[in-house]
Amino acid sequence: MSIVSQVILKADDELRYPSSGELEGIKNFLTTGERRMRIAETLANNEKKIVDKAGKDLFKQHPEYRSIGGNAYGQKEYNQCLRDFGWYLRLVTYGVMAGDKGPMEQSGLIGVKEMYNSLEVPVPGMIDAIRCLKKAAIDLLGKEDAQEASLYFDYIIQNMS
Repeated sequence: MSIVSQVILKADDELRYPSSGELEGIKNFLTTGERRMRIAETLANNEKKIVDKAGKDLFKQHPEYRSIGGNAYGQKEYNQCLRDFGWYLRLVTYGVMAGDKGPMEQSGLIGVKEMYNSLEVPVPGMIDAIRCLKKAAIDLLGKEDAQEASLYFDYIIQNMS
């Protein structure tokens, strides 16, 4: 839900007009919209490049994942890993567009650590994967845009830790 919707719903629930602080938050959201859309567009347009780079970097760090018995052994398993990388990149894009971490939570971060544990996927490896995604993505962004996008990658890492 956007900040505009949140402010309206909260004010309506409390039978009041939005406060000056809430209106200032909306103003900030609107003035940063062009930058957030630029970041989201860069991430979306470069998904394959980012995912491929992150995959290569992760499997250099953890070659055992591609070895017999590893979670990414075999083409199907490898493709599933890359699919998950794309999913996390999309979550970051949702957060950037909204200027809020809420859409990331609503789209599936809650319980992700438990899910990977139940599937016997090494959570530290998933954290490394997100770090590789982050690096591959921010390498395509300018300094200010990279700082903004980093917040959302770091949020995923924090939720997995």
